[in-house]
Amino acid sequence: MSAYPDALLRQILTETKVIAVVGISMNPVRPSYYVARYLGLKGFRVIPVNPGHAGEVLFGETVRADLTAIPEPVDMVDIFRRSDAVPGIVDEALAHLPHLRTIWMQLGVQHAGATATAEAHGLRVIENLCPKIEYQRLFGELRMGGFNTGIISSKL
Repeated sequence: MSAYPDALLRQILTETKVIAVVGISMNPVRPSYYVARYLGLKGFRVIPVNPGHAGEVLFGETVRADLTAIPEPVDMVDIFRRSDAVPGIVDEALAHLPHLRTIWMQLGVQHAGATATAEAHGLRVIENLCPKIEYQRLFGELRMGGFNTGIISSKL
């Protein structure tokens, strides 16, 4: 169960328009790829960030080497990196993304010090949750284990 109120998560997912996904993979079976793809399909602009793929194109966006390479406003940074990498990402985001409102750390990612730093700068911080899962849960898109829940006609 989430330690964050549903109202806060819903507000973040409703207000956010542009998400920088740090640690995105070009591999379609990796969570960072399919989470970013899903968010893009839901209308978010997703800016991929991965130094190993900088300059390539993913989901119609140029992959950026780091957050400093993003000149446009970003509402949320979604972090797909190990927890020990979070402080550097938060510091970079604070220094280069003046319109940033939310730091979101994926499942298994959390860092108390980086959270405190971001919150001290007025940012909302979510740790150890996935925005795709929360979007599906909050906006009624969870699937029922692959089963079709529709009515099946007995007329063949």
